[in-house]
Amino acid sequence: MAGVGTLLKQAQKMQRGIEALQAQLEAKEIEVTSGGGAVKLKVNGAGKFLSLALDPEFLKEDAKTVSDTLLAAIQDGAKQAKAYNDAEMEKVTSAFKVPGAF
Repeated sequence: MAGVGTLLKQAQKMQRGIEALQAQLEAKEIEVTSGGGAVKLKVNGAGKFLSLALDPEFLKEDAKTVSDTLLAAIQDGAKQAKAYNDAEMEKVTSAFKVPGAF
């Protein structure tokens, strides 16, 4: 079994990796479009929505079409940000193995 010192060093290394990853996630911009480009939104890798742009012509559509298209863009942006976040977090945490666990 690995010593407590070794485990502590591994945990500190993982913590530094997570801190660096958090900065990377904040800086990563994911652009999502919906409605053939009528809706454009940007979200960062941490899941924070950064911007939303709507084509003025699109706003002339009926309210249900506008709201459905906006919702689709928001859901897609959140999904892409989560997938990116999860994949990057897995890279950082996968190196941390606790001996004897699972």
